Amino acid sequence: MRGFPYARNMKRAGMRHAAVRPLARGLAAVCLLLLTACGVSYKFNGASIDYNKVHTIQIADFPIRSTYVWGPMGPMFNNQLKDVFANHTRLQQVKRNGDMKIEGEITQYQQRNKSVSSEGYSAQTELSITVNVRFTNNTNHNEDFERQFTATASYETSRSLNSVQEELVTQMVKDLTDQIFNATVANW
Repeated sequence: MRGFPYARNMKRAGMRHAAVRPLARGLAAVCLLLLTACGVSYKFNGASIDYNKVHTIQIADFPIRSTYVWGPMGPMFNNQLKDVFANHTRLQQVKRNGDMKIEGEITQYQQRNKSVSSEGYSAQTELSITVNVRFTNNTNHNEDFERQFTATASYETSRSLNSVQEELVTQMVKDLTDQIFNATVANW
């Protein structure tokens, strides 16, 4: 150590660092306690659910009450609605007595001419699905509602409905379930 003139300073600095270490450790422990005690309620999936009050959700299957029916539409809608809540919330899905309840029916599935060509024939057809939803929040009945949601998709009339129906219904079902999710638990 004699050959190094700064060795004495290093020894003193080491003693200073040794005195600072317990203080730094204490400060780190306090910060860690504060971080674990505080929670942030914002969720990047859009859900704003108070999980201290709401633990379960009951999602009934929506029957098709429309006069025009495409068979696979009902199961597609029901499965997608349940999947959206399973994938974007921590709510447990139950068959009855849920803290939240979603029920309703598919009330309309229709197609209509959207635009006409210069020859006077239909150029585009619009397909739409409407569902009626009854939402009950048993922990806060001020949020209860009954309302309709509609999704639409268009296709060129040169194509047959059979060739585009599955793709378009899949898009509309996704749109509908997102609308329902946002209206029930995202509070948008």
